Amino acid sequence: MPQVPLTCAQTGQPVPDYLVHTLDGNFVDGSGRTLLLRGVNLSGSSKAPVGYPSHILKDFWEAGEAGSESFLGQPLNLADGSADEHLRRLRGWGFNMLRYPITWEALEHEGPGKYDFEFMDYTIRVLRKCKEYGFKVYLDPHQDVWSRFSGGSGAPYWTLPACGINPRAFTATQAAILHCEYPSPPPDLRDPASLPSMIWSTNYGRLASQTLFALFLDYLQSHFTRAFATLAERIRDAGGLLDEVVIGWDGINEPAEGFIAYPDLNVYPTTQGSTLKKGSVPSPAQSFRLGMGKAQTVDYYTLGGFGPIRDGTVTIDPCGASIWADPADEPGGIHPRWKWRRDPQWKLGICVWALHGVWDVETGYILQPDYFRYLPLSTSVPAAHSTESESRVEVDFLHDFFLPQVTSYFSAIRAAHPNAIAFVQVPVFAVPPEVPETLLRGRACAAPHYYDGLTLISRHWNWYNADALGMIRGKYSNPVFAVRVGEKAIRACIRSQLGVLKADAVQLGTAPLTAPSLASSPPAVQARYPTIIGEIGTPFDMDRKASYDPSNPRYGDYGPQERALDASLSAADGANALNYTVWTYCTDSTHRWSDGWNMEDLSLWSSDDLACRIGSPTSRDVTMNGGVGMMTSAHASTATLSTLRFASLPYASVSEPAHVRLAFLRDGARAVKAFCRPWPVSTVGVPSNIEFDIGKATVKILVTVRAGDMPRVYKESGEDDGEEEEDIEGTEAKSEKTDGSGTASVRSLESEKILEEKPSPLPTEIFLPLVHFASETCVSRSLAQNIPDGDVGPDTHEVGCVPTGTATPNTYIASPRLNSAYDVTVKMSEGQILRWFYSKEVWIEYPRGAGARSGKGRAGLAGWLEGLSGGDMNPCPESCIVM
Repeated sequence: MPQVPLTCAQTGQPVPDYLVHTLDGNFVDGSGRTLLLRGVNLSGSSKAPVGYPSHILKDFWEAGEAGSESFLGQPLNLADGSADEHLRRLRGWGFNMLRYPITWEALEHEGPGKYDFEFMDYTIRVLRKCKEYGFKVYLDPHQDVWSRFSGGSGAPYWTLPACGINPRAFTATQAAILHCEYPSPPPDLRDPASLPSMIWSTNYGRLASQTLFALFLDYLQSHFTRAFATLAERIRDAGGLLDEVVIGWDGINEPAEGFIAYPDLNVYPTTQGSTLKKGSVPSPAQSFRLGMGKAQTVDYYTLGGFGPIRDGTVTIDPCGASIWADPADEPGGIHPRWKWRRDPQWKLGICVWALHGVWDVETGYILQPDYFRYLPLSTSVPAAHSTESESRVEVDFLHDFFLPQVTSYFSAIRAAHPNAIAFVQVPVFAVPPEVPETLLRGRACAAPHYYDGLTLISRHWNWYNADALGMIRGKYSNPVFAVRVGEKAIRACIRSQLGVLKADAVQLGTAPLTAPSLASSPPAVQARYPTIIGEIGTPFDMDRKASYDPSNPRYGDYGPQERALDASLSAADGANALNYTVWTYCTDSTHRWSDGWNMEDLSLWSSDDLACRIGSPTSRDVTMNGGVGMMTSAHASTATLSTLRFASLPYASVSEPAHVRLAFLRDGARAVKAFCRPWPVSTVGVPSNIEFDIGKATVKILVTVRAGDMPRVYKESGEDDGEEEEDIEGTEAKSEKTDGSGTASVRSLESEKILEEKPSPLPTEIFLPLVHFASETCVSRSLAQNIPDGDVGPDTHEVGCVPTGTATPNTYIASPRLNSAYDVTVKMSEGQILRWFYSKEVWIEYPRGAGARSGKGRAGLAGWLEGLSGGDMNPCPESCIVM
């Protein structure tokens, strides 16, 4: 690993121990160990206020217009103790990273410049709670298709009338599809439960989203940036969170181009893109006419065996309804509530693109079909002696619009958070532009998203799939060449796609590669910055909710979901060795209304999967706030937190019985064997390959170690080696970084003393979940009912390994005191004492002692490092902490 800097380039101050670095394509801790940051998005529920999931129409428009909806309570309830329960569960699953979605609406719903400081302070309290459990966090300015009021999430309501739009006409014109009004607002027609899967994403190709994103990039982004900069300032002023917990900020979630760079407004693009074609698919020209209340006959698409296929046409008749606001809404050009003054040339009641001369309202004729293809003449520089047509410059969306927006945004964030890691997220599956180092400043990460699109849309784990990324990037002359048949080929294909997304990181801070080379093979250039897959996951309501139906033989069985999720997360292993945050964990997810947003159902946990709820369908109809069909509230697990000590440090020791911990952590989890996986958390060297066989419960980790990979530790300045530690409690000790050849200063877990140690390198730490490595006894006891808390052997919770021989590869088995909890064998390519400070590769393998188990528990095991020393040298001293 490269040498960790001693001085912060951003602030000029000494680098604190807890600072996470981005060096040589990896996250790196203060000692130089490679970190893998893996976790979840907390939470998908944050897209809407508490108690108002997307299917609720009551007060939907009225509250938006009033700006009265607070997001307090999203994502966790801090008042009832459930926040500890959920964070404890996530930590117990092995996660160490949280992507934390916050919408612009949550910050500025009352009106332009009117910030919800109460919500910001609540967010600070949640972040402090995350700190108690040892999580690292990056904040996500989340949006989907612009706003809740255009069928998604993100921007506040006032941004729509600011753009001259009346959103109450969206459903009639199909400028957007709204869950709460689907398929039509009248009570006798409204049936939000019938919303087709992923239909919400077609809004990216509809008039509302396409218009709003085009105007955002030129009109509203300063408000967006200022809102999140204000949050950053509030977190900074609270103290103790920036860098210690909040390590960075994502760019706007899944940024969209809108109409920008559209080549021809008369036709919908014929090439495969990331915007889903499903249901009605109007062309931009048809959308313009529909938006002004004119009936149109448009193409209709259904999902075929290999993706969307045209299936005839459908006529949409808005009956004169228009999405363009009535001039009477702003008497004298001033909005009565939000007080903005509109330019006299911006006439309400007329399509804004007609005002720009793009089309003629009377005839419906498109006057400038390539209007969005070129930069405005005022921003392009004409060549000498060129005509106006010759001087027009084609739009490069990423260079001309995306980069200026993220530059402004990250600059504002770093004014409050100088060490912030910039998580750079481009439009889905797009090749990133060259992002200059002047913006990244040594602290950045590529943050693309990946979903197995066919499984996500079809809600079925298929025997075939396709290389969607390759198709979108033009890798195949014919889509048939992208098809993969059989699970082995599908898994290899997903891994290859994630490898390409990882390779995209070479675009950050270095000269770019061409798009074709990225689509075909990994680059020869080493990426300067790491990659995290910001969203990845699978739907749990597969096959018409078969796993939820008590009358279905598959009730309670998440086998297909497990295979699908394992295929995606296994793809992040291998040589990719990727960081990721799974989408999602929702504390209010239920079988009936899924994750509370557009019928998406990807939460790793659901209150309806708690043991106490299985077989009790009536309990799923419990309502909140008196609303019909409201989300059920989150219930406490059958294993209570009173028996579980929470951890205040990243890998804290636990003393509760293993079977109690196992029962608590599995309760309500879905496909837990797929997402609760073994992986190297902190590595001396670089993990160059991770292979986990979920069926055989075997993981093999290949680590590349070089001479410069020795971790550095702290040594007390001014103290001689070998001297006894003096009691320095209450004093501020000055320390400096040194390498493993010196003594190490380590903070005691029992006190605030700084203790001096003999030379010993920090260890490689590997998370081994009990779900895959539990003994039969532990699994049986965890599944048993009404086991008294005290009915447990004294040693079932202890952690450790002992050597069984000195042959190479060396083999270790769980010590006798562990047999009732763990069943694991450790094999290594080195001898008893691992000294990984020379150039070579070593491997570590963890097969089950007696084959795979079907139990659903999970916990951590890192004490095997004690056994690796053979008792001669302890690579995991007292200060090491074990999950």
